[in-house]
Amino acid sequence: MKISTIKELLDAKTICCEELLDKNVYSACGSDMMSDVLAYVKDQAVLLTGLVNSQVIRTADMMDMNCIVFVRSKMPTAEMVELAKESNIVILATDKRMYEACGLLYSNGLHGNRVKNV
Repeated sequence: MKISTIKELLDAKTICCEELLDKNVYSACGSDMMSDVLAYVKDQAVLLTGLVNSQVIRTADMMDMNCIVFVRSKMPTAEMVELAKESNIVILATDKRMYEACGLLYSNGLHGNRVKNV
């Protein structure tokens, strides 16, 4: 799914890297716990989160993510925006809650990675 489609579906505002909206993402992860993101995210993914700190950008960069969507009207700091620009990570912000945002993306074909049973 193109990031521009995610922006449309979530009625989101582009915070940075608008020139990269044509990039594709292949899965999604909704979490405020970066340890879960590190453990379960594979492939080119979009991260949906309400956590606003620079660790979110660093985690997304480590996991080769193309896009972060801040939910619940959360807005990144200027430092976070600069880190995202340096890493070519699109930042979007939506008023939607995590549950609704994830549901909209899932119902429109963007699925998460399968988690292996332990």
